[in-house]
Amino acid sequence: FRILQHFHTTAEDYTVIFTSGCTAALKLVAEAFPWIPEGTKQPSSRFCYLTDSHTSVVGMRGITGAMNVLSVPIKPKEISLSEKNKLPDEDRNCTTPHLFSYPAQSNFSGTKYPLSWIQDVKSGKLCPIKVPGKWFILLDAASYVSSSPLDLGVHQADFISISFYKIFGFPTGLGALLVNNRIAPLLRKTYFGGGTAAAYLAGEDFYIPRKFISERFEDGTVSFLDIIALKHGFDALEKLTGGMEKIKQHTFALTHYTYTVLSTLKYANGAPVVRIYSDTDFSNPDVQGPIINFNVLDENGEVIGFSQVDKMASLYNIHVRTGCFCNTGACQMHLDISNEDIRKNLQAGHVCGDDIDLVDGRPTGSVRISFGYMSSFEDAQTFLKFIITTRLSKSGTVIPFQSSVTKLTTESVPDDHPSFNNADKLSSIPHVSDRELRNNSSATKTTGSWQPPEAKVESIRAAVSDTTVPTCRRGGKPISVTNIYLYPIKSCSAFEVVEWPVGNQGLLYDRNWMVVNQNGVCMTQKQEPRLCLVNPSVDLKKKVMIIQAEGMDPISVSLEENTGKEAVICESKVCTHRAKTYDCGDRIAAWFSMFLGHPCRLLRQSSYMKNRSQQKDTKGPTPATNISLSLVNEAQYLLINVASILQLKEHISARLEEPLETEELIRRFRANIVISAPESFEEEEWAEISIGALRFQVVGPCSRCQIICIDQQSGERNKEFLQSLSAARGRKTNFGIYLMNQPLHSSFPDTLSVGSQVLPVLKENTEIQPPTSSEEKCSG
Repeated sequence: FRILQHFHTTAEDYTVIFTSGCTAALKLVAEAFPWIPEGTKQPSSRFCYLTDSHTSVVGMRGITGAMNVLSVPIKPKEISLSEKNKLPDEDRNCTTPHLFSYPAQSNFSGTKYPLSWIQDVKSGKLCPIKVPGKWFILLDAASYVSSSPLDLGVHQADFISISFYKIFGFPTGLGALLVNNRIAPLLRKTYFGGGTAAAYLAGEDFYIPRKFISERFEDGTVSFLDIIALKHGFDALEKLTGGMEKIKQHTFALTHYTYTVLSTLKYANGAPVVRIYSDTDFSNPDVQGPIINFNVLDENGEVIGFSQVDKMASLYNIHVRTGCFCNTGACQMHLDISNEDIRKNLQAGHVCGDDIDLVDGRPTGSVRISFGYMSSFEDAQTFLKFIITTRLSKSGTVIPFQSSVTKLTTESVPDDHPSFNNADKLSSIPHVSDRELRNNSSATKTTGSWQPPEAKVESIRAAVSDTTVPTCRRGGKPISVTNIYLYPIKSCSAFEVVEWPVGNQGLLYDRNWMVVNQNGVCMTQKQEPRLCLVNPSVDLKKKVMIIQAEGMDPISVSLEENTGKEAVICESKVCTHRAKTYDCGDRIAAWFSMFLGHPCRLLRQSSYMKNRSQQKDTKGPTPATNISLSLVNEAQYLLINVASILQLKEHISARLEEPLETEELIRRFRANIVISAPESFEEEEWAEISIGALRFQVVGPCSRCQIICIDQQSGERNKEFLQSLSAARGRKTNFGIYLMNQPLHSSFPDTLSVGSQVLPVLKENTEIQPPTSSEEKCSG
């Protein structure tokens, strides 16, 4: 009764059916509505829905389609013209039931659709489509009732779906369907669960439903503990705010202020900073809810991907929603995305909920902010400060951080060409010192270069590609490996080596272990920056991993995998992947718990149940499919280029107004392989590379997150690094490329060494000119 009171109605008019959420409420309507299918003597039913609807509404057509009922999408602009569809009196007397569903408030843009449509459609004044019959209304009120009052005494929809989570923020997994009692007797029930039957027979088709409509449709045990909490939620809401009307005015005031400032922000050239997607001018709370949907633009009017905006917002402790918000119809309408674009984006690898924000330079989604009753004026100012700081502050000339490789051709290029003058300056870049190796004599360290016979070199080179010969640019310096890092424990400090064996998952023992919290969730530097102060090193001869940290006694972990019965295999989640792991014991757990100051444990990936693989849509003669991964997020290897680091270093140093060490910046990007190539960012134009006898396929760029803001020597955060990368790259936070290993079938050992020559193949079979034979070196 408290719920019905909140919506200004009584049990005489409406029944509350508790569901697991708003989606379940919508599904219930689709299953129970008295549809008349095609092919009967009576005119058949229609299910009409506004295209600006949540996925859960559109998904109802799957059920109606199975019942042989036609679904008809209606665009918002079309409903205003539906007065022309007014039926003659004889057609209105037809009893065929039709259902029209629309949102009281768009969850995409915050547009409030007229509640007057309810009565207009039911009376025949508006008609979604011109068919004889009687229209019923399903009002998706989930977004609307979170910040606006709904009076069901005035606007008597037949079905109203709501989510209590969206009203209070608690409890999750509890929603309701409010059913008008006039239509309740018409609803059909096929499945009957526990508590819904007045009587039934197990050995005979006999079933009598319970008397009250709510008892018929609440299958099984409802979430009664959460239901009890609802009364306290409504009471607290009333006590703290004074009611939904005041919440409506408060949230709209914040939205109007934010919209006004946001829409007036301009770059120095007069270009707008954001593009707002809305059907209103944010002047009336009766037609606009507390939602602002937008994309951030650069000075040239190009959209900056929503995933980059999300990453930058997280630095300011701001949570934004990104993508299409489970409302593809509104997303298509506002972003001008065609049906064919949706299909092409899917072919390009983009699916709902991922971070692929741009395809062919066009946005696949947008950014959304919303205000609730707990939001404050300071929250609005914090958001606006974030936009102004990241887009307008320090907005000097943006360095064109793009690779120049795409401009190269296979024609002869003069040695004095400007692009090669810079390359000559990079040839003297020193190898970054290896502190761990000097301090730990047990670490593998090989300084000598291994030179295979010339015939072997040619066979390796020929095997890299069936169609091209990967070589270095004419007149340029050879590309070589300058540093090799592995990270035995995920998110802990790097272990630098000069030569290291390669396994079937990448560098041997790279990210084979991870630290988890007391709930078994993988911990990274995002949650625990002090992980970077944990220094693991691997002694291959002694077959141990030694873990050190300041103020702690060193502790060792055997490299031999625990095969005993006490090794309990469990499934852990790493990013979006799942891996089989086992616990490394109480002794090492106590060490990490003491250092980090809270309970945690060390897990190791199990080699006996390694079913974690990644299917990659790669191109080339031998696609990298079904590749085995360790506890990495994306790929086996991450490669960065020193030339790219140096160019970024200049930009960051200028913004910080203080010098920056190259080694510090290299360590922030946590790469496995560091190379020295003549051109900055030319690695982004590579399709594949070979290093010695090893062959790697490039599987994409690495989109950076806030971990690069953490100093890997101190654990201190500085958000300027991600902001500088964003400003330098223009529209992305990409830095470095992911590689998958495709080992050559040769008798040479699979070993990666510093000093080895890197032989790339450009995308689209663009060839690179080889160095002279006297410069050729290949280290195993």
